[in-house]
Amino acid sequence: MTVPESTYRVQLRPEFPFTEAAEIAGYLRDLGIGALYASPVLDAAPGSTHGYDVVDPTRARPELGGEKARQELGRRLKEAGLGLVVDIVPNHMSVEVPKANRWWWDVLTHGRDSEFASFFDIDWDRGPLLLPVLGDDAAVAELSVEDGELAYYDHRFPIAPGTEGGTPQEIHERQHYRLIGWRRGNAELNYRRFFDITNLAAVRVEDPKVFAETHGEVLRWVADGDVTGLRVDHPDGLADPGGYFRRLRENAPDAWIVAEKILHPGEPLPQSWPVDGTTGYDALREIAGVFVDPAGEPGFTELANELGVKTGYHRVEAEARRLVTDRILVAEVRRIAALLRDVDPEAARQAVAETMIAFPVYRSYLPEGTAHWAAAIAGARQARPDLAGALDALDAQVRAEPGGELATRIQQTSGMVVAKGTEDTTFYRYTRFAALNEVGGNPDRFGLDVEEFHRLAAEREAGHPAAMTTLTTHDTKRSEDTRARMAVLAEIPGEFADAVRRWTARRGIDEPSLNLLAWQTLVATWPIEPSRLRDYLDKAAKEAKLRTSWTDHDEQFEADVAAWPDDVMGDAELAADVEAFVRRIEGPGYANSLGQKLVQLTAPGVPDVYQGTELWDFSLVDPDNRRPVDYAARRGILARITDGELPEIDASGAAKLLVVHKALRLRREHPGLFRGYRPLRAEGAAAEHCLAFTRSADLAVAVTRLPIGLDAAGGWRDTVLPLPGGVWTDVLTGREATSDLATLFGRYPVALLVRGDA
Repeated sequence: MTVPESTYRVQLRPEFPFTEAAEIAGYLRDLGIGALYASPVLDAAPGSTHGYDVVDPTRARPELGGEKARQELGRRLKEAGLGLVVDIVPNHMSVEVPKANRWWWDVLTHGRDSEFASFFDIDWDRGPLLLPVLGDDAAVAELSVEDGELAYYDHRFPIAPGTEGGTPQEIHERQHYRLIGWRRGNAELNYRRFFDITNLAAVRVEDPKVFAETHGEVLRWVADGDVTGLRVDHPDGLADPGGYFRRLRENAPDAWIVAEKILHPGEPLPQSWPVDGTTGYDALREIAGVFVDPAGEPGFTELANELGVKTGYHRVEAEARRLVTDRILVAEVRRIAALLRDVDPEAARQAVAETMIAFPVYRSYLPEGTAHWAAAIAGARQARPDLAGALDALDAQVRAEPGGELATRIQQTSGMVVAKGTEDTTFYRYTRFAALNEVGGNPDRFGLDVEEFHRLAAEREAGHPAAMTTLTTHDTKRSEDTRARMAVLAEIPGEFADAVRRWTARRGIDEPSLNLLAWQTLVATWPIEPSRLRDYLDKAAKEAKLRTSWTDHDEQFEADVAAWPDDVMGDAELAADVEAFVRRIEGPGYANSLGQKLVQLTAPGVPDVYQGTELWDFSLVDPDNRRPVDYAARRGILARITDGELPEIDASGAAKLLVVHKALRLRREHPGLFRGYRPLRAEGAAAEHCLAFTRSADLAVAVTRLPIGLDAAGGWRDTVLPLPGGVWTDVLTGREATSDLATLFGRYPVALLVRGDA
C-alpha cells in the first residue's frame, strides 16, 4: 500500500489547472510533502471553481487541461518523488446544465427507457421527472423552441423523438420531465439530490454497472500508477457505504483510501470499511480543542446570554434540524415515510422526521452500530411520546429489514439532516464561541484537556495510523490560523466581553447571534478587507436562516449587514479600539498556530497541509478559502530557511513555514522515528501549559498551550520536561535541547527534538 508521509491539498480550477499544479511539484518536494492531494479532476460543470459538480466521470476535466495535461502532471510528480491523491465524488453528479451531462440528457430525452435511467436515484412511479428551474409555475408560458430544444432563457432541455409539433407548452407536456417553479423543489422533487441542492442528482453506485461506469477512469489511473490515493467524498450519502468501500478496495488494493466521514466524539469508524481512516475532522477537533481554555466557558456563556444569543446547544440544534426536515428536505422525508407500512401517512412522516432529528451521529450502518439507531429511536420517543405507535412500527420494520429500502433511505438521509441542520444552520446560530463551530466539532464541549488528547492520539496510532489529519480543509468554517487566534479569546473572556459590549453599543448588528459572530470574526482575521468580511457575513446570515436566508430575503437587513464592515472600519475610534485589542491577542495567536501545526504534523496519522497554509492564513469559509496562493513568495521564504535562516515570529508567517518544512522533511526522510505514541509530561509550576509526547525512543515533540495564562502566571519558572537520557537536538533551531522549558522555548514556543544522531 502506498501511504504518503504527508499530503498537500490543492484546489484545482480553470485558473489553476493541471499545468499550474505541475509547476509546484518541485516546491512541494522541497517543502517536504509526500503527495499532492487534488480536488476533483473529472469533468465538471462549465466554469466550476471546485469540481464537486461532476458531469462526466469518464474523462479528465478539459477545463483543467484534459487527459494530456493530467498525464504530464503525473509525470512531473513522479519525477519529484511525489504521489498523487485524488478526490472522488461517488454520491452525485451535476445536472445544472443538462446538456453537459450526457447521461442526464439521455434520461430527460427517453425517460425510464433511457439506458441511463437506473444510474440516477429517481422515483419513476411518481410521474414525470420534476425539474424546479422556473421562476414560478406560470413561467411555463415563457418556454420557446430553439434549435430543436425547449428553451427557458439560458436553460436548454431535450425534446423526445416523436413529440415535436404544436406550441412549446404542448411539447413540454409530452416530455418525460416537467419544468416547475423552483420553490416546489424542496417539497415535490422525485429524484434524490445532494443535501438541498437540486442541481446535484444522486447516483446509484450500489449498482455494479453504475460503479464501473463512474469509477472506471479513475481506477485506470490507479492501475497505471498515476494515482496513489483516493479521498472519497460524502460516503454517508450512499445506500451502502460499507459495500461501496469493499468494492473500491477490491478494485484498488494498493491505494491509500480515506473517507470523508465525520465522527462524533466517541464514535468509531465502522469496522467493516476497508479504508485507512477518515479525512481528519476528528483530529482537527482534538488538536484545536487542546488549545482552548475550558475556564473561559462561563464568561462566554454569560456574554451570549446578555446579548440575547441562545446558549442551549441541543435545543438550538433540534430546532435547526426540524427546520431541515419540515421545510428543506420535505420531499426526501415524504419519500421515506411512504415506505413505512400500515401507518397513517402524516404520523409516518413525523416519525421519520423525529428519528432523523434525534440521531446522535450522522447516520447508522445497520446491521453494524445498532446502538446509534436505538439512540435515535429513543430520542424521538422522548421528544414525541404521541408518536409511539408510528415509531415502534418504524423501528420494527427497519430492524427486520436492515438492507431494505426503508432502512437504506432513512440512514442515507439522516446524514443530510444532521449536516444541513448542524453544520450549515446551528453553527451560524449558536455563536457563543465560534472557534468550536467547526465541521466535526462539538460546540457545547468547551476545549479538551491534555490527558484526553493523549488518549485519543494513542487510539489513532493503534487503530488508524494511516488516517489523514487536518487543521484546514476546503469545507472548514475558518482556517487554522483564524481558529487559533480566536482560541486565545477563551483565555480572556472578561476582556473580550467588555470589548464586545463597547463595540456593540457603537456599531452592533441587529441580530444577536450574527453580532457576536461578527466581532469574533473581525478580531480573528484583522486586518481583513471589508469585501471579504461582507461576503462572509452575508453567507453566515443566510445560513443561520433567522432574519434572512438564501430563498427568503430580508433586503433591508442584508443591506445593513453589507454596510457593517465599512461602517466599523470607517469609524476611526472604533477601528483603533479593535486594532489595539488584536495586538493583545496576535502574539498568543501565533503561538497557538505554531503549536497546533507542529502537533498535527508529528502526531499519529498522515498530515495534510491545505494550500497556502504553510504561511499564516486567516481565511473564512468557502469561497474565501479558495483564493489564489502566492507560491513565489513561499518559494523565496523556503529558500532562505534552507540556507539557515531562523525567522522571527512576525506577520510574514515565515516561522510557520519553518515549522512545516522541518517537520515534514524529518517525517519524510526518517519515517522510522514516527512510530508509536507516548505522553511526555512536564513537571513544575507551569506544567499544564506544555503539551508533549514521544513518537519513538528518539523523537519528542513539545509545544506551548494557553500562552496568555502562562505569561500571567510568571512564565515557565521552574518547569522542566524530563527527557530520556542522551543528547537531544531541536530540529527547528539546530541547537542542543535542555529539559528546562524556559530555555527550550527561548526562540520558539514549540520544539521538535531528536536524540543522538537519529
